[in-house]
Amino acid sequence: MKTKLTLTMEQEIIEKAKKYASSKGRSLSDLIENYLKTITRDIPENEQELSPLVKSLKGSFKTDSDFDYRSELSDILNEKYNP
Repeated sequence: MKTKLTLTMEQEIIEKAKKYASSKGRSLSDLIENYLKTITRDIPENEQELSPLVKSLKGSFKTDSDFDYRSELSDILNEKYNP
């Protein structure tokens, strides 16, 4: 369901934002909606949804600050599927 939102900001910002949106073939509302979706995507919905087991494990895995999870995972998967 779409709901109307009124924002107050400097006129110059609004004009520049409208021009930018127009140059991208989008509406200002669409740009703002997608921006808000992006910045709120990583907010945990509700930590109570975690099971007690998961909660007990949370934070139990410690690594060095230079640990690269993606690189490790890539190496492991390469070893597994390309022996």
